[in-house]
Amino acid sequence: MTGGWTVSIGLPPDLREPAAQLYWQAFGPKLGVVMGPEPRALALLRGVMRADHVAIATAKDGTLLGLAGFKTPKGSFAMGNPAALRQFYGPWGGLWRKYLLGLLSSEVDNVNFLIDGICVAPHARGQGIGTALLHALYDQAKARGYNAVRLDVIATNTRAQKLYRREGFVQTQHHDIGLLRFVFGFVRSVTMVRGV
Repeated sequence: MTGGWTVSIGLPPDLREPAAQLYWQAFGPKLGVVMGPEPRALALLRGVMRADHVAIATAKDGTLLGLAGFKTPKGSFAMGNPAALRQFYGPWGGLWRKYLLGLLSSEVDNVNFLIDGICVAPHARGQGIGTALLHALYDQAKARGYNAVRLDVIATNTRAQKLYRREGFVQTQHHDIGLLRFVFGFVRSVTMVRGV
C-alpha cells in the first residue's frame, strides 16, 4: 500500500462497472465515434474486459482509482473481438467497427510487453498512482520473460509523455493515422519503449 491506496493485478467482479466507466472517461473521446453510443460502449467494455490483463489501484475503501491494461497473445484488457462486436453492435455495426479498430491497432508485439491503456481518475491524479501502475506492469513483463515494455500515446498528450519519459521510456517512432484522424480525433501517436 502506498499513500492510502493499493496496486494489484486483476479486476474483481464488483469493479467491472467502475473500470468500464473510468476506461470510457479516459478513452471515449478517442473511441466515441466508433464505439458509441456511450451506453452500448459501456456494455461492450463490461462484457469484454479481461480481468487477468489489468493492474488496478484501489483506495482503502475499495474505490477504483486507476487501471493499466496490457496485451498478450491471449488477448487485451478492453478490445472486443469480432464476435463481441457483432453481439453488441449487430452484424453490420460489428463489421465496420472491427475494420476501423483493426486499422488503428490490432498488433501483438512478440518482443515487447504491450501496455494497452492506462488511466487514473481525475480526483486521484498527482499522487503517484500512474507510476505505481506502470511499475506493476514492469513486474508483469519481467515475470512473463520480456526485456522491455512498449506503449503508444497520442502525440498531443504531453502530460502522459512527461510521466513516461520520467520513467525512462524513449520514443522509438511515431505514426500518422492519415484519414483516420477524422474518425478518432487525433493525428499522430508516439511509440515509447522502456527496458525492464
